[in-house]
Amino acid sequence: MSHRLQVLIPKELDARIRKAASRERVSKGEWVRRAIQMALSHGTDARRGSDPLARLAALEAPTGDIDQMLEEIEAGRS
Repeated sequence: MSHRLQVLIPKELDARIRKAASRERVSKGEWVRRAIQMALSHGTDARRGSDPLARLAALEAPTGDIDQMLEEIEAGRS
C-alpha cells in the first residue's frame, strides 16, 4: 500500500528535479522515490556529504608526519 508524502521545496530545487527526471525519462515522483531509496540504502548522511573533512577521511588515503610533510612542501618551493 502506498502513502502520500507532501514536501515543500524551493522553485530552484523543483526545476533541478524536473530536469533530472526528464533526462532519465521518469516522473518527478519516481525520480524522488529512487533518490530516497538510494540515500537510505547507502546510509547517506546529508551532513557527512557536505563535510569536506568527512569526505577526505572516507578516502582512507595514506598520511604522514606533519613536520615531515611541511619540510617536503618547503623543499619543493625552493
